[in-house]
Amino acid sequence: MEEKKILLSVQNLNVKFRVRGRVLTAIRGISLDIYENESIAIVGESGSGKSVFTKTFAGMLDSNGFIDQGSIIFNDDELADTVVKITGLGKTIMSKAETKLNEAAKLYNGADTYKKIVALKAEKQARAALSDEETAEFEERMHDLVADRTDAFNLKQTLDPRKERDQIKEISDRIAEFDRKIKALEAEKNEAEKARKSSASGDTAYNAEYEKRLAALQKQYAEETAKPAPQGFAEMNTVLAKEIWLSIGRYDLRHRIQLANKLIKALEKAYRFGVDLKDEVERSKVFDTVVFRVRYLDETPEQLHGTCVLNLANVKYSKDWTQIRGRRIATVFQDPMTSLNPIITIGKQITSIIIKHQGCTEAEARARAIELMHKVGIPKPEQRFDDYPFQYSGGMRQRIVIAIALSCQPKILICDEPTTALDVTIQAQILQLIKDLQKEFNYTTVFITHDLGVVANVADRVAVLYAGQVVELGTVEEIFYDPRHPYTWALLSSLPQLAQRNTKLYSITGTPPSLYNNIVGDSFAPRNPYCMKIDTIEEPPMFQISETHFAKTWLLDPRAPKIEKPETIRNIHETLVKVFNIKEG
Repeated sequence: MEEKKILLSVQNLNVKFRVRGRVLTAIRGISLDIYENESIAIVGESGSGKSVFTKTFAGMLDSNGFIDQGSIIFNDDELADTVVKITGLGKTIMSKAETKLNEAAKLYNGADTYKKIVALKAEKQARAALSDEETAEFEERMHDLVADRTDAFNLKQTLDPRKERDQIKEISDRIAEFDRKIKALEAEKNEAEKARKSSASGDTAYNAEYEKRLAALQKQYAEETAKPAPQGFAEMNTVLAKEIWLSIGRYDLRHRIQLANKLIKALEKAYRFGVDLKDEVERSKVFDTVVFRVRYLDETPEQLHGTCVLNLANVKYSKDWTQIRGRRIATVFQDPMTSLNPIITIGKQITSIIIKHQGCTEAEARARAIELMHKVGIPKPEQRFDDYPFQYSGGMRQRIVIAIALSCQPKILICDEPTTALDVTIQAQILQLIKDLQKEFNYTTVFITHDLGVVANVADRVAVLYAGQVVELGTVEEIFYDPRHPYTWALLSSLPQLAQRNTKLYSITGTPPSLYNNIVGDSFAPRNPYCMKIDTIEEPPMFQISETHFAKTWLLDPRAPKIEKPETIRNIHETLVKVFNIKEG
């Protein structure tokens, strides 16, 4: 396989949403590498997580969404290159950091003992509190009561006070009863917590043994941390102090001081817990709790030079997104009118983006905008420059959105079902335009779609998503002609173009699982006609089929029975070439 540069590396990504007092897990442990200059399609049913997954690349999650764990490393050499001047404040911060870290490095000697102390204290606290299972049981009972009360209250709001007084009184009594039960449950939980705490404090034998063990560990810890720091730590702390200044150099004065103190505390904590800060990955994880880490490379008397480890899952400073969103990662949405302002001219909307990100004059931006309008196929762009969006057709508006997205020559172009709202004949033109422009601008294209015709025509690789997970990944040929996951079989079998005359169109039975719940086993198991017992018990690993092909199904385990893919999709090559007008060779 030809060695390609990884442009975006997603590892173990979890994305959650807070919805009506509950937490929904929309993305569950996705790991995926996206390469430079490739076209990758993200496919799956509605609600599978396609759009949510790609929104994390550009910091566009809804306000109630958050990345719970995982990393999104963006390997952009130009954006990562960082130079920070050595100012008086910089010298002060680096000196303070180095002094504090040299002192904290002694804590590394007693890390194992410190973790034992923490574990011992946690054990005592756990004895005086309800278990996780007991707490979860109380929370579930409370959630059910609150949900029933909310339903009753909403029903009451729909009733007419003049005509339905009896029903209103009945529902009011039910609401009052729910309130009583909620208060009773809260009291029951408080009593259970008090009883557990009282029982733990009265266990004199355990408490005496606890104090004895704690005193011994604390004495050992004091002796260990009194020794000098391990060899080589002083040199490492000098570099860490420089990386602190490099990492906060892009912030204003107030934030620099705040973040410097936070980074020092995070590194001190890492020493206390025995984190190996010589390991590049571990060091970046510690920095990521506060800011992007900028790895130190070299310096002059006037400035430090480093390279930024861009973890998009950990952007905490909103201004950082202005350097990424639009400039390095751009998005084309399904409906162009959601991206265009109806009361601002087309030309103004393009030039404003160019001026903001490229710092050029208005005349230069106008020339660049007209050139882009010409490239995306707008006839007579000089004359159409001052038109408004309503004066353009749907296909033309989508071309303008593509022009805006490409105005800053991004590294990644996310196309979120860009042809769904367009006429069939226009769809083909837009897809061809995106392909042609990719050859010219050398960007990576990420297509979000449920249309396998789009996939067959534009993609190099395909990632099949189901219930927030990648269940199959491979080249477009592997996914279409050698699919291995039952869900991929079902998607392909659902193609209307494969249906025979006088036969029923295939559809996938059932519905996707609720992402509020903890999914046990294979998420596709309830809808899988080839489901085995293991599918309902244990989540399958990602099996490797070839160098580029992977699938997450127990059917690929050597111990599984041999199951042939459905007859409908066994020989679909000629059909796909014909119906999707695929150009081979």
